[in-house]
Amino acid sequence: MIHMDMLLSIVFFSQTVIGVQGNFFLIYLFTFMSFTGQRLRPIDLILTQLALANSLVLLSKGFPQGMAALGMKNFLDGIGCKIVFYLHRVARGLSLSMTCLLSGLQAIIISPNNTMWITLKIRVPKYIIPSSFLCWIFHMLQNIIILEKLQGPKGTRNISETNEYEYCSIDVANDINASLHAIIFSLPDAVLMAFIGFSSGYKVYLLHKHHKRVQQIHTVCFSIRAFPETRATKMILVLVSTFVTFYLINAILTAYMHSMTPRPWLQHSSAFMSSLFPMVSPFVLISSDSQILRYYSAVHGRRSPHTRTDSTI
Repeated sequence: MIHMDMLLSIVFFSQTVIGVQGNFFLIYLFTFMSFTGQRLRPIDLILTQLALANSLVLLSKGFPQGMAALGMKNFLDGIGCKIVFYLHRVARGLSLSMTCLLSGLQAIIISPNNTMWITLKIRVPKYIIPSSFLCWIFHMLQNIIILEKLQGPKGTRNISETNEYEYCSIDVANDINASLHAIIFSLPDAVLMAFIGFSSGYKVYLLHKHHKRVQQIHTVCFSIRAFPETRATKMILVLVSTFVTFYLINAILTAYMHSMTPRPWLQHSSAFMSSLFPMVSPFVLISSDSQILRYYSAVHGRRSPHTRTDSTI
């Protein structure tokens, strides 16, 4: 019978390998299409960065957690702990930011074609690169404090154990510092989650209006082609809903874990949930976004990527 520690390590390693393969597939696909001069959608730049951020989350969380589950909790030195933890925090923040940008962009694309929205729709592709750059800079600067607080492998003297990793320890001098630290990291996440919720609700409202309008149209072919953005919107909603669900579950587990003496099952559950969205998101995209499959067909020379698609974003 497999020992529990061995089973946990297999779970974390499998989660990492499967997720990284799915995300690397998207990165390779979008990069190849770009280098070969093919025209990509504005949304593809965000999806590429989301896949990169998710890969970093998996690599900086899954493998160290799998090693710790095997009992090797001091395999990183002080510098190694700082790098791994810093990369994880930056990548986790980027994953949230890119999901927020994705949801916001889609809400703008499917908005009514009045004067205000048309002007914004024309300009929004130009804002994607600057917005992405600002997200990278913000999360890199926000998490610099990690480089100071992380002290080294678990078990170092005069430092309290972190509730997030089993293999590194963090210095929290007093309750005031701990509260300030929590605010610094939680407030931006709360703002982004609120924006994701608002934009998702707005898209659901627009889809409901579209559904009522389509019901009045008797020509099936026309009703399907009336709004080609509808299917893409539903895909983004599925992706965002998956992210929000896993994020909230992980946040609840983390908050509960910080309110009591850390327990192994809580640490493992929190670690597993934090990597669940990065693992499943590429497969949600591949299965629900028909344009990705067209890109794949184009790479293998079977079909042109410029064929009309269900998505215009």
